Amino acid sequence: MEDPAAPGAGSPPANGNGNGGGKGKQAAAKGREVFRSQRRESEGSVDCPTLEFEYGDADGHAAELSELYSYTENLEFTTNRRCFEEDFKTQVQGKEWLELEEDAQKTYVMGLLDRLEVVNRERRLKVARAVLYLAQGTFGECDSEVDVLHWSRYNCFLLYQMGTFSAFLELLHMEIDNSQACSTAVRKPAISIADSTELRVLLSVLYLLVENIRLERETDSCGWRTARETFRTELSFSMHNEEPFALLLFSMVTKFCSGLAPHFPIKKVLLLLWKVVMFTLGRFEHLQALKVQKRAELGLPPLAEDSLQVVKSMRAASPPSYTLDLGESQLAPPPSKLRGRRGSRRQLLTKQDSLDIYNERDLFKTEEPATEEEEESAGDGERTLDGELDLLEQDPLKDIEHFLELSRNKFIGFTLGQDTDTLVGLPRPIHESVKTLKQHKYISIADVQIKNEEELEKCPMSLGEEVVPETPCEILYQGMLYSLPQYMIALLKILLAAAPTSKAKTDSINILADVLPEEMPVTVLQSMKLGIDVNRHKEIIVKSISALLLLLLKHFKLNHIYQFEYVSQHLVFANCIPLILKFFNQNILSYITAKNSISVLDYPCCTIQDLPELTTESLEAGDNNQFCWRNLFSCINLLRLLNKLTKWKHSRTMMLVVFKSAPILKRALKVKQAMLQLYVLKLLKIQTKYLGRQWRKSNMKTMSAIYQKVRHRMNDDWAYGNDIDARPWDFQAEECTLRANIEAFNSRRYDRPQDSEFSPVDNCLQSVLGQRLDLPEDFHCSYEIWLEREVFSQPICWEELLQNH
Repeated sequence: MEDPAAPGAGSPPANGNGNGGGKGKQAAAKGREVFRSQRRESEGSVDCPTLEFEYGDADGHAAELSELYSYTENLEFTTNRRCFEEDFKTQVQGKEWLELEEDAQKTYVMGLLDRLEVVNRERRLKVARAVLYLAQGTFGECDSEVDVLHWSRYNCFLLYQMGTFSAFLELLHMEIDNSQACSTAVRKPAISIADSTELRVLLSVLYLLVENIRLERETDSCGWRTARETFRTELSFSMHNEEPFALLLFSMVTKFCSGLAPHFPIKKVLLLLWKVVMFTLGRFEHLQALKVQKRAELGLPPLAEDSLQVVKSMRAASPPSYTLDLGESQLAPPPSKLRGRRGSRRQLLTKQDSLDIYNERDLFKTEEPATEEEEESAGDGERTLDGELDLLEQDPLKDIEHFLELSRNKFIGFTLGQDTDTLVGLPRPIHESVKTLKQHKYISIADVQIKNEEELEKCPMSLGEEVVPETPCEILYQGMLYSLPQYMIALLKILLAAAPTSKAKTDSINILADVLPEEMPVTVLQSMKLGIDVNRHKEIIVKSISALLLLLLKHFKLNHIYQFEYVSQHLVFANCIPLILKFFNQNILSYITAKNSISVLDYPCCTIQDLPELTTESLEAGDNNQFCWRNLFSCINLLRLLNKLTKWKHSRTMMLVVFKSAPILKRALKVKQAMLQLYVLKLLKIQTKYLGRQWRKSNMKTMSAIYQKVRHRMNDDWAYGNDIDARPWDFQAEECTLRANIEAFNSRRYDRPQDSEFSPVDNCLQSVLGQRLDLPEDFHCSYEIWLEREVFSQPICWEELLQNH
């Protein structure tokens, strides 16, 4: 259907004089009839059932394991089994793996790890495949998928207890530093799955260890629980003078994006990195427990609710009637007038081309002309910017301060700044109101951390040295600190390459090295299968990056607000905001309901039964699910990420307006899922007052949904603001101030030298002279010569010395 908001759609011709009145009425009536028919058609097209989706840290255990493998790798399951059986027969006679006692199984695993330490590359790979077969659940001896998952978990605990992780970590270091493989891959015109065989085997074993041991169940034995905590500690902290495991994986990501190692199986690296961060730092439930604990330590009142649980209990709203909203856009001024104002405003709101790592002038430039809704929302928003730049979420005035400012102006005629204690001259009801507000005022952990940081900057000597707990999150931040910009840019480059809206470019990175076969398909069926595999591969990459970034931001925000701001600012500088908007500039409903999966080829199903002959119909059918869990999960994560980057930030909110995000976000409301709709409405809420009266008039159903779903503050004037005094706003000053605070925090906490200028000084002469100093052996031999040259032969002018002092 053509866009009803296209110029001239459903709008009556102007009645320039009295003679054209009859024709104008007829045209208007005809336009209304067309509008009503388009409305009915539009309402039918956006009819989407409520999606029964339960948000969590990750998908089900079987689904998370199956996404590790591409369909192109399915033939390697047989190879792994053959390598294991050949080795097992040489060591154990007349028995299968599941028939062995636990001690015999441990003995065999010890022998396997010993046979890994061989120089011959092919023999080492065969042994590694045998270990991978064990981690995959010895599926050749199982009868059902449940058995495969059970024995996979059992074998992974056994492998870890015998030292498999350390052995494979050493092999991974060797493969990363394999310069011959890197140089060969760089020179090859087309990289395939064969170029990453060793790395894929090693990363698969490590991923299965992490994912199986990370999973907690009530039936786990005490030995398994102890092994889990030991493994968590081993992954979190530097062991044997090595960096934490997550930093090694981050370095693989940056090396891949730099083009030095194009053969790295980046999907497996990202999945493993995400699960390692989740395992070491903690899931969302653990994060909530940490938040409760930290608030108690800071003396803050406990949280009344878990916001994530509240969101899960919400119901989805019906999507707005797009045609109705767009049809009223005929009230807006002609687009030609709006375009005239846009050019001057662009000079004020630059897009920071110097920070554009994607080398694209406009990330949203498409072949289609802009709709009238976009023209109207952008233009009307520009007209009202000058009068509405005093955003609600300004830092100096919180709720109580703002309330007192208004009250003092009204009753005494002057203000006292941020003073919330002096109530002289105010009526008694104002006293009671302030008392009630203070009783219910929410103080966040970030507020306390910022205040403590200000005090440490002002009084470094009187307050002494800050004691920083060595938590896994703190250690990870310290390790990431100096390379964090490169890490964020690399992740966003991969996210851009995996986005469905991205077009293939010659300078973009190749993320398909671990999915493309050596020989390209020759039949239509093979091409369809590979197409599904490639789309699935990209979806999994988007899922892992979105979940990883969200997890990092949430943990860093709890650990210290300036750690969160440091990561956020580098994401913004790397154009994360327009990248996410570009991702949503598609048919999100189609993306969420996409069926890029072949259930019979998914692990562990493909290991139990013989693969049926695939047909075109079976490939097109996909699964029977109402939606794709990973795609809906990714969309919600990206929306949450966008909310975290823009919340309370004036300049970043203006980026949403400049990049015309309102129509993009509004289209996402077609998806009837409560959590996704909530974060879309939050993003619309913070920019509503910049979009102008006309946009608010034309989108009353969206406005009502914001009122109904989104939490509001007491002085929340998000829906209006036309009476606010106009004042200029330097959008760059906010980011510069924030950057200065972040740099001061990082410098104070992490760049302090060992011999600090604030360390105590011993002023006692006897104590100083009594200290024993270790002198070199040659000092005694040359001491008399030194005295003669430096002391006795140097004349001392006592008068000059006294004059200088």
